[in-house]
Amino acid sequence: MPMFLPNDDPGANFPALLRRTGLTETGPGGERLGGDIPHATTCVAVRFADGVIMAGDRRATSGNLISHRTMEKVVEADRHSAVAIAGAAGPAMEMIRVFQLQLEHYEKVEGSALSLEGKANQLSMMVRGNLQGAFAGLAVVPIFGGYDLRRETGRVWAYDVTGGRYEEREYVTTGSGSLHAGTVIKIGFRDDLDRSGVLALVAKALWEAADADSATGGPDALRGIYPVVATITADGFTPVADDELATTFESVAEEVRAR
Repeated sequence: MPMFLPNDDPGANFPALLRRTGLTETGPGGERLGGDIPHATTCVAVRFADGVIMAGDRRATSGNLISHRTMEKVVEADRHSAVAIAGAAGPAMEMIRVFQLQLEHYEKVEGSALSLEGKANQLSMMVRGNLQGAFAGLAVVPIFGGYDLRRETGRVWAYDVTGGRYEEREYVTTGSGSLHAGTVIKIGFRDDLDRSGVLALVAKALWEAADADSATGGPDALRGIYPVVATITADGFTPVADDELATTFESVAEEVRAR
């Protein structure tokens, strides 16, 4: 059993602890866990007057390789809520499918949709249920957002690998490029931003994240691949069209060139 002195705290990263002590992260058959499996990266959610805008880049990486260029990281949970994922792609997509099924089942049985707070709690339990996988390097760290029909406002939540959920007042980010994206949003966020203003801010945040983080994919005009962006308002979940995203990212590119 490894021992550490008080001034040599190994931290809370269990896979890193295993590597530091010379142990390996292996499964029952001796395979390495959490190794070359696809991982999703940077996602953001920002509140504005009419609801929430959620966005995520399209790149999934396996170590140093780009395994997917068109991954959908922002997924509609139901009409008035959505989940954006970061972490191990396989467990994350399975978690979202089960989450969607649970919300649909509840609505059919009860005759009405689960409250937005209840949806956030349900997702928290599912993240907690993946704790063993997180210890093996297969962590899933989503963000959740939606339009609260009872309060008539948008709301966003952040999560950690233990299932802890934390509602944020303005915005939330997750993934390997979250520090860069969050810094851009923190500097540019204002309470009076409308949909177009928040869309431009989100685009700039993902651009800067992709510029500083190799695991985050930026807009790919050559292939026509742009981040997945959606608005969630009283009218429901609405994806932002690629034509509008192309115009928005071109404005960001012009700003970068001028700078």
